[in-house]
Amino acid sequence: MDRQGSTAPSGHLGIEVIRAAGERQILTEFGQIVGMQYPARELSGTDVRHLGMPRKGLSAEVNAWRKANAPNLLRGLARVTAARKLKLPTFYGSLYLTLVRSSGEVVEFGLGSMRVVTTAGCNFLVDALQGSVEPEILKYHGVGTGTTAEASGDTALVTESTTILTVDSTRATGSLTEGASANIFRTVGTVSFDGSGAITEHGVFSQAATGGGTLLDRSVFSAVNVISGDQISFTYDFTIVAGS
Repeated sequence: MDRQGSTAPSGHLGIEVIRAAGERQILTEFGQIVGMQYPARELSGTDVRHLGMPRKGLSAEVNAWRKANAPNLLRGLARVTAARKLKLPTFYGSLYLTLVRSSGEVVEFGLGSMRVVTTAGCNFLVDALQGSVEPEILKYHGVGTGTTAEASGDTALVTESTTILTVDSTRATGSLTEGASANIFRTVGTVSFDGSGAITEHGVFSQAATGGGTLLDRSVFSAVNVISGDQISFTYDFTIVAGS
């Protein structure tokens, strides 16, 4: 068919799809998915189900991961729910995972954990209120292959990854931002890999070098398998809830 007067497409297209529970899927030129912006707010039960549990509309891979990971997510959610019912002041971490494969494919696993702020992390924040340490250094994202359940006494990951990181023995440096409300601290860090592994744990630390620093929060989740060239973007929200 003759298409006289037609012109070749040019320019850039940006589309933002806002889905249920505040989940925002960002599309860029040619419709390529480049990632989610997870809702930085206190999560309702509906939010947790939507962002962390299997549901219609997701890929078989994501739903299988969410089903396997459900015990890890519910382990922390139960404590948060109890504190809310009693209207107690509390604080907790929420961790979201996005896998970016070397092929460019993006897999949004979603909410993986709501555990556990450590005693060492609490002590660090008390020191920060006294001015002896700087709170903004709690921004380094470490990963590992340990599967032992989180405990408040944790001071490190069980088996922190070092040689499969693109820069050996160096944690990803995260951003420092405020959530949708003033009581939420968010840091987003992207870990790059040049080797293979089954990543099952994450921690927010006070230093970039592996093997040291203060651990603010440790999360265990179902395995995310990576190979050289893959990346995992971790979105961590530290929520502080006032009592009533």
